[in-house]
Amino acid sequence: MSIGILTSGGDCPGLNAVIRGAVIKGDRIYQERFIGIRDGWRGIVEDDVADLPRHEVRGLSRQGGTILGTSRTNPFEHGGSERVREVMQRHSMDALIAIGGEGTLTAARRLSDDGLPVVGVPKTIDNDLSATDYTFGFDTAVAIATESIDRLRTTAESHHRCMVVEVMGRHVGWIALHAGLASGAHAVLVPEIPVSLVQVCQWVRSAQSRGRAPVVVVAEGFIPEGEERATASRGLDAFGRPRLGGIGETLAPLIEEQTGIETRTARLGHLQRGGVPTAYDRVLATRFGAAAIDAVIEKRWGSMVSLSGESIVHVDLHAATTVLKTVPRERWDEAAILFG
Repeated sequence: MSIGILTSGGDCPGLNAVIRGAVIKGDRIYQERFIGIRDGWRGIVEDDVADLPRHEVRGLSRQGGTILGTSRTNPFEHGGSERVREVMQRHSMDALIAIGGEGTLTAARRLSDDGLPVVGVPKTIDNDLSATDYTFGFDTAVAIATESIDRLRTTAESHHRCMVVEVMGRHVGWIALHAGLASGAHAVLVPEIPVSLVQVCQWVRSAQSRGRAPVVVVAEGFIPEGEERATASRGLDAFGRPRLGGIGETLAPLIEEQTGIETRTARLGHLQRGGVPTAYDRVLATRFGAAAIDAVIEKRWGSMVSLSGESIVHVDLHAATTVLKTVPRERWDEAAILFG
């Protein structure tokens, strides 16, 4: 077999560990050949591919980013299934492993529906895919966000300021919730739960009254109570989704105006995607890569590898991309007991 492998969408720590796990197991156990596709779906529609021998993946598990590169290209805007099939046939690719998040796996599902031999691997720092307990990249993003909030807290305390920290999270607030809890934030604002500015300011005042420097953690997709849509001023991405960001800059002056407390904001942005993966993400990503090869050998087309408890299983791509895994109200409520 010749197996194509690509990484698409936003980068995240652990992608290289998936590639390494897949190539090493595929070579050692099944003696398969691998073809690296550069920059995600762009590489397959533009025929930008190259052999990916085992020696090129040595030591990759600890390395951040992706050696294959990535992009947010939508293959269905560049020839769709027919173009992908044409390039696969030209290079004698018998299967395709697509590593990515919601957008990437939705494209993989559509290709599979059109009869192409595709297997998916879930990647998203947002941890928002409902068919897997965890996605690699999430643990690293939470660790980076937590450390950053800890650092911002010390400068906020020195100046008796309120700090609004914006983290990633388009539709779900898992990063905000976990990082906020881990860092002892005084408010955590997530897309799933509307909260009024009045309530946020009450939490901020309560923290200050106890001699604390208030810390508000907000996911980029948070929509304040009474507003209709998330803050987005940078247009749309290749999949037609708004490029979010800026809610922190919106909230900070409002909090300062309402409370009289000097308020600053920090948007962590791509810091959460960068750097080396945590040990947990290295292990999970390696297991996903190895399981993806098993799925290819077993011809489980249209499936995605998934974590269920401690076990790696295979689920249908339709199940993986139909419903987002959002933060349940009860999880936020148990955290909110600690706010203010």
